[in-house]
Amino acid sequence: MRNNKLFMIIAIVIVALFFISVIKDFAVKISVEQGVELVTGLKLSMRTFNAGIIRTIVKITDLKLFNPASFKDRTMIDMPLIYVDYDLPRILGGNIHLRNVSLDLKEFTVVKNEKGELNLNSLRVAQKGKAAEAKKEGKPLAFKIDKLHLKIGKAVYKDYSGGGMPSTREFNVNIDEVYTDIDNPQALVSLIVVKALM
Repeated sequence: MRNNKLFMIIAIVIVALFFISVIKDFAVKISVEQGVELVTGLKLSMRTFNAGIIRTIVKITDLKLFNPASFKDRTMIDMPLIYVDYDLPRILGGNIHLRNVSLDLKEFTVVKNEKGELNLNSLRVAQKGKAAEAKKEGKPLAFKIDKLHLKIGKAVYKDYSGGGMPSTREFNVNIDEVYTDIDNPQALVSLIVVKALM
């Protein structure tokens, strides 16, 4: 009888922990999607978002950053996998410290629409606004990536400015490189964009 009660208590605790984990991941996933949209003005979606607390690992699958509505092509960035090993005590202390980051960027699509506007400009506007906001708020958070493993599959350029069907060019980038000691989020974004568009 005592064993049955103990088993029931353990089962309830396991089920409760499972639901807490699922709810936590879902809540963080929604927060990240909304946060990126607020900062960049662009919609983001992820198929799965799993964040560990005991094991300080974040795993994101099928991340897509979408173009603004004025572009026919829906997706700007397609990342099948993002893996992050983070330093929880440093983050709780106000410093963004990521020990190990792995980015698998399958496809980066640059689009020029009928008006001659580039989809990348929407990112630049957001970054300028963000930089100005950070200056107003004072000193930004400390940021550090110890090791970044960057994979980029291909870059696609589509030009709709001539009317009708777009002229399309595909470039197999096939980058698989490791970088260390990245201490600036803008440098990280620039590195990805420059490497994809080289």
